[in-house]
Amino acid sequence: MELQLIRQQLHKRYIEPTKKKREKYIGVEIEMPIVNLSKKAVDFEVIHEITKRFISHFKFAVAGTDDDGNIFSAQNAVNGDILSYDCSYNNLELSFGKEQNLYIIQKRFSEYYDFLQNELKEYNYTLTGMGINPYRNYNHNVPIPNGRYRMLFHHLNSYKKYLDLPMHFHRYPEYGTFSSASQVQLDVEYDKLALTLNTFSRLEPIKALLFSNSVLLGEDENTLCCRDMFWENSTHGINPHNVGMYNCEFESVDDILSYIETTSIYCVERDGKYINFAPIRLDEYFNRQSVTGEYFDNGIYRKIEIEPRFEDLEYLRTFKFIDLTFRGTIEFRSVCCQPIRDSLCVAAFHVGLMDRLSELSEILENDRVIYHHGYASGELRKILIKRDFPEFIDKDKLYSLAKQVVDLAYDGLSNRNHGEEKLLEPLYQRICLQTNPAKNMIELKNRGVKLEDIIAEYAKN
Repeated sequence: MELQLIRQQLHKRYIEPTKKKREKYIGVEIEMPIVNLSKKAVDFEVIHEITKRFISHFKFAVAGTDDDGNIFSAQNAVNGDILSYDCSYNNLELSFGKEQNLYIIQKRFSEYYDFLQNELKEYNYTLTGMGINPYRNYNHNVPIPNGRYRMLFHHLNSYKKYLDLPMHFHRYPEYGTFSSASQVQLDVEYDKLALTLNTFSRLEPIKALLFSNSVLLGEDENTLCCRDMFWENSTHGINPHNVGMYNCEFESVDDILSYIETTSIYCVERDGKYINFAPIRLDEYFNRQSVTGEYFDNGIYRKIEIEPRFEDLEYLRTFKFIDLTFRGTIEFRSVCCQPIRDSLCVAAFHVGLMDRLSELSEILENDRVIYHHGYASGELRKILIKRDFPEFIDKDKLYSLAKQVVDLAYDGLSNRNHGEEKLLEPLYQRICLQTNPAKNMIELKNRGVKLEDIIAEYAKN
């Protein structure tokens, strides 16, 4: 296929939705680990029972069942909210129908969360606000038994096929079963696409400073956001353009399309079966006559030949920190699950700054605290997810820069007249104490606070 035809399809899928006139909405997704406080594996039968109770209480309708007939997704037809399990039944996700006021989302989140906590308490279980399940080593870290998650688990566990590549693979291919995120989707305007991607890319180091909350306790307590490593050093990162930072400047929509063309596809669906294959760049994929993949069939994987077609773009799944979606939105996905009482500060931060995009760009372009020291934004994020910083960074000035950014978000939220700026209070506390949830967790642990007490603290609503 000609490159021009590929570009036309990408433009139709990713760019044209941003041209549509629409109201500005907010989409919020919050994943939370499920913890069995008895220090035993989460019993999935318990989870299935609580799912049924939730659906009955809140009048949700079943949206997805696994191969064993168990519910893994349900939706409310009135407000669009979704209860689901991401990757495994150890990780619960609440996704909210698009809204314009963050307090509406916060109210529904609290209602759902309090109900779930009350039901889980009956079994000595809890949800908590941590980016890594603190009791992951007790759990059955297995995927939901359906086509998509079984394929994903298989793909991540295939890293041993690629050991000849010049990259390091971590030893946690099952990370999707015990890592939890807090994601935000915001509508983006066509004429601000490049500015949005460039500016929020420069912001990623500051986000690492404020939001890091995924620590491998007892294994790697110097890295405060293992979430980055999980994706970048897995089979998702075979093509680095599929994960992490952009590490380039976009000058136009054409530049953005050129970047998307360099990303890789690793799965498609045919006749209801998910087919996995080694990641292939889009331009190469669509120029092949056929691709050899494998699919799950009654406990074994079978080979299959498929012919690429443009509809396969539906299965292009990248894991960038900032992703342009087919909905005409920007999805911000680099933030870990936060302590529960702080859950909406993630969305508030992004919403406020999206309304102050030009000012944010100016602050970051003129910064001399972290920028202009020989490091790109991707390198700076890797520095700021660590407990200790190099000498060129003045910590007091760094947190002053963070406050300047949060103040800008505060101003953007204030202008919306919903009182949402109050949701930023946790960030001001973190700046004042020069900490973040991950640092605080380690400090509590080092003071002798029991892990179960830290779990309870991070679970408070």
